[in-house]
Amino acid sequence: MQTLYSMHQNHSDNLEKEEKFLFQSVENVQDLYLIMISTLVEMQSKEETHIQISSKKHLATKEEKNPNFKFINNKVLKILLENNSLLNALENRKINNWKLNDDYILILLNAVKESEVYQNYMTSNESSFEEDKNFIADVFCEVIAPNVKLYEYLEDHKLTWIDDIPLVNTLILKQLKAIKNTENGNFSVPKLYNDTEDKEFVANLFRKTLLNDQQLAKEFSEKTPNWEADRIAEIDTIILKMAICEFLKFPSIPVKVTINEYLEIAKEYSTPKSSIFINGILDNLVKEFETNGKLKKVGRGLM
Repeated sequence: MQTLYSMHQNHSDNLEKEEKFLFQSVENVQDLYLIMISTLVEMQSKEETHIQISSKKHLATKEEKNPNFKFINNKVLKILLENNSLLNALENRKINNWKLNDDYILILLNAVKESEVYQNYMTSNESSFEEDKNFIADVFCEVIAPNVKLYEYLEDHKLTWIDDIPLVNTLILKQLKAIKNTENGNFSVPKLYNDTEDKEFVANLFRKTLLNDQQLAKEFSEKTPNWEADRIAEIDTIILKMAICEFLKFPSIPVKVTINEYLEIAKEYSTPKSSIFINGILDNLVKEFETNGKLKKVGRGLM
């Protein structure tokens, strides 16, 4: 949707160039995931180095000579630090943002240390895997994910990440809560695509919506006699075209799934009343397509 909107705004007709940008944007989501999950690893490493240096100071304080190792010995952090799936992904994608910008890790580490969740954890007499896991999940949710400085860095680094941050953080939090007390924690970096069909769907939806632009527009333009074309929000027209494209060109996608997903997109990206407007148009189109036999869905329960 965003790529199609960008093409409309820039009056671009370079399908190959825009499709390349689309796939690059999708791949960048995995980079964002790796950058966010690696904050935990980098904070552990930074704190461990700090403790080692502080303990060797000539005039080290009592606390510096006898530091609390609970944070750096956190079992979940150890799992992430030694996890082959994560290490390989970081290397393959060449993610070294925090090596080049370690000041942000210090900002996050200081924010963690100042938090109530950290203070409670470090002073607790409990020592269990569950406590370690709950602490890391809480730290990520309450301190790291909402950190303003981190958000500003990500926003400046890649503008397309703004919409991806909530999705990525939700996935990471879910994974952290699911880590097991095993050697690798049953943790692995998720694949970007489920399979080749998943990736093909991205290209097909983009191409078929773009190449059938006028035909798709005609399907709903006659259903909005009281609306001039320039009065319909541009995002709404793109959403309608994509939804109709799924109705007519993707027989394996259930009608209800298409409608629900595009209504959610409309609520997030368009005007307050757009979802009601779009829902009305799509409902009428589905009835019409069913009547004239244009709606051909394959499989049980796809209507």
